[in-house]
Amino acid sequence: MTPTVLLDDVRAVYGSGTRQVTALAGVTVGFDRGTFTAVMGPSGSGKSTLLHCAAGLDRPASGSVTVDGTRLDDLDEDALTRLRRDRIGFVFQAFNLVSTLTAAQNVALPQRLAGRRPAGDDVAAALTAVGLADRAGHRPSELSGGEQQRVALARALISRPAVVFADEPTGALDSATSRQVLALLRALVDEHGQTVVMVTHDPVAAAWADRVVILADGRIVDELVGSDGRGGITAETVAARTAAVEAGAVGPAC
Repeated sequence: MTPTVLLDDVRAVYGSGTRQVTALAGVTVGFDRGTFTAVMGPSGSGKSTLLHCAAGLDRPASGSVTVDGTRLDDLDEDALTRLRRDRIGFVFQAFNLVSTLTAAQNVALPQRLAGRRPAGDDVAAALTAVGLADRAGHRPSELSGGEQQRVALARALISRPAVVFADEPTGALDSATSRQVLALLRALVDEHGQTVVMVTHDPVAAAWADRVVILADGRIVDELVGSDGRGGITAETVAARTAAVEAGAVGPAC
């Protein structure tokens, strides 16, 4: 199986001279179609940099990133913007909704910014997929935090992306609302074959994934893979493995 997203020997460096920091030190990892991967690691481990490079938000110093069969280093900035718009969905901790627009208008916004008029059925279908068909006309101030995040998820899905990248999507939510959002991400994978890559610090959130990749010092140092979908991955297992990494008891993964 060809991965939907592939990072090959990716190195990311910030700063220069004595202030140079290596955020990713030659990372190779793939994310297959129809899978849910959680990326974890201590603060400064490189997990957000990995997501940003994989999503084409940052260009690595060396190595290559391929998304849906297209190498990002072959693209100029305009082509890269189009690829992000058409083939990649984003969900962040901050909902990033426009306060003056309704839920339906927020979902349609990326298409309108691209000069396209989204079909009303597509907007309705995206909101229905996240359980908000009856909230289409509500503005963000009239929605709960969980509902706003679900609008953000619907907005990410409107272009039918090859991959959805989620950066701490439950970080601003309470536990009950977090479960709703994670269940939606899980359903996208199980029912629609979506590829989801989620950065999180929360072992409970990571336990919803098929696979957990753990980074430290810019390298992949551990990995957990469920034996049957989510089977075999628990919050307790994830917490123990991440604690071992932070204690230095786990070396770089082969």
